[in-house]
Amino acid sequence: MKHIAAYLLCVLGGNASPSQGDVEKVLSSAGVEADGDKLSKLMSELEGKNIEEIISAGSEKLASVPSGGAVAAAGGASGGGAAAAEEEKSESEEESDDDMGFSLFD
Repeated sequence: MKHIAAYLLCVLGGNASPSQGDVEKVLSSAGVEADGDKLSKLMSELEGKNIEEIISAGSEKLASVPSGGAVAAAGGASGGGAAAAEEEKSESEEESDDDMGFSLFD
């Protein structure tokens, strides 16, 4: 992630096609040591490609992934009444324990 972040910082700074040295320079300015193997792999994967197109393609892929948020929200809404009833039941049980006249921690 640190290599990708440094690469993107270079792009945001106006360098449309940062070199490996540019990325290493950004990382070293932050006090981080670059991993040569990972950085070389990243640079080879991004060579000759437009980062904006890569991000756009990734966003399209993520949009097609079901997140399941709607199902969880619907399930949570119907289960709310049951949770309240359970809470009331547990409170009444706690009150009945107080009637015993002793405490475990006395």
